[in-house]
Amino acid sequence: MIEPDNMGHFQFGLVYGDIDGRIVEYADGKRFEFTWEGNEECDHVSGSGWVKIKEKDIMEGELRFHRGESSTFLARRAK
Repeated sequence: MIEPDNMGHFQFGLVYGDIDGRIVEYADGKRFEFTWEGNEECDHVSGSGWVKIKEKDIMEGELRFHRGESSTFLARRAK
């Protein structure tokens, strides 16, 4: 969930974290880029990522771990 002040939180599998981001404009549109800090199975983790609206109620993005792996994702708004 991203709030109007560009702060928020997420859960992705067993990883959850707090988000601090901003909207960045590119030639092909806007995307929300962020850094994050959180927890993965009781271990402190951090990283960065981005999301953009793909179509109504669907967004795509990438979540990266600092000095680690990255994962792309496609998410649909919960009803």
